[in-house]
Amino acid sequence: MDTEKTVRFLSREELSALCKEALQTRDYRDKRILVVIPDTTRSGPVDIFFRSISEQLLDRTRKLDFIVALGTHPILDETKLYRHLGITREERETKYREVGLFQHRWDDPEELRCIGTIPRQQVRELSKGLLDEDIPVEINRRILQYDELLIVGPVFPHEVVGFSGGYKYIFPGVAGPQIIHKFHWLGALITNPKINGVKDTPPRQVINKAVSLLRLPITLFSFVEKGGKVLGFFAGGEESWSKAADLSAQVNIQYVDRTFHTVLSVAPQMYEDLWTAGKCMYKLEPIVEDGGRLIIYAPHVREVSYTHGEAIEKVGYHTRDYFLKQMDRFRDVPGAIMAHSTHVKGIGTFIDGKETPRIEVLLATGIPKHRCRKINLGYLDPDLVRIEDYVDREDEGILVVRNAGEVLYRLASGKVPDIEHLYSKRQ
Repeated sequence: MDTEKTVRFLSREELSALCKEALQTRDYRDKRILVVIPDTTRSGPVDIFFRSISEQLLDRTRKLDFIVALGTHPILDETKLYRHLGITREERETKYREVGLFQHRWDDPEELRCIGTIPRQQVRELSKGLLDEDIPVEINRRILQYDELLIVGPVFPHEVVGFSGGYKYIFPGVAGPQIIHKFHWLGALITNPKINGVKDTPPRQVINKAVSLLRLPITLFSFVEKGGKVLGFFAGGEESWSKAADLSAQVNIQYVDRTFHTVLSVAPQMYEDLWTAGKCMYKLEPIVEDGGRLIIYAPHVREVSYTHGEAIEKVGYHTRDYFLKQMDRFRDVPGAIMAHSTHVKGIGTFIDGKETPRIEVLLATGIPKHRCRKINLGYLDPDLVRIEDYVDREDEGILVVRNAGEVLYRLASGKVPDIEHLYSKRQ
């Protein structure tokens, strides 16, 4: 199956009809089908897909289940899960009682199975020499209990793989810790400004290689969204994801003519900790001028990470080179922790024991000042931040971005922040 439907500003009814049409093109009779869906940290009408797929396939399949691709994110409680799926408790117990609902548990060895290893030589080739080690490929054991997979999710510019969506909902969505840590660190080695919004990247190639070990038919339902509206729907194989990424590049990359010395990045409510609200930095780092500052404004965020908080607070937030030049010291720190740390801190240098970030990142959140200092980030009292004070001041070098985190900002010139020029300035 390789069908494509692209319509601007699809209504809920149109999207449901397109989803049902795509499901009619493949024979699911008497098969066990698992649908992989994103969690609440990605925007999109998951409820439409849940209802449409259930209505179409529940009577045609031997078994129909859904699994939330949490990666390392926290489990959704029942209330959040039902809201995410757009159903009531009563509907769950009646209309959808035959549908299995699962959530991935990345840190439970009993929930994982190893399906193979990407050998060191291939890792070295795929990563262009940045990684040189075997990568064991573990996956949620439930995946192996089905005849086919259907992956549903949005496609946005992404700091680790270039563009989200597609097979990324398997790795890291329902994967084990080793491949999660390895490919996140690989993305950090390349750096966010160079990888975000690029379709073909070494981390994506690692994901594709891992998926090839699975040997299950996989259908992708990829959609492109902006501002709460779906702009395109693509169904099929890997090529359908590629087309979705092309459309996302058109609508979810914002080009500007200048850099800004101050950027106020306003986080949406769906980011509940800094682990996810960090996207407000990732998508805007390229347009902050050298020596400028980026403010993550999220008064509702009170935790660094509900999953990884303890590990992050041990190492703090630092530039990539801070870790690279002291790897003996940080060798036991998981790769995803270092990757998140460097992505939030941004690029910079570490010369003669002195770390110099390219820009300053300040938190105007519910995380208190002493904790911000402890984790090596700046602090700004959120009660003193008035968004209107920053609005309409682009000519002064000040930019406000509301609902930040999904749209990538780039310079129209194509220039990206680069570590090498920082070395030339500071050595």
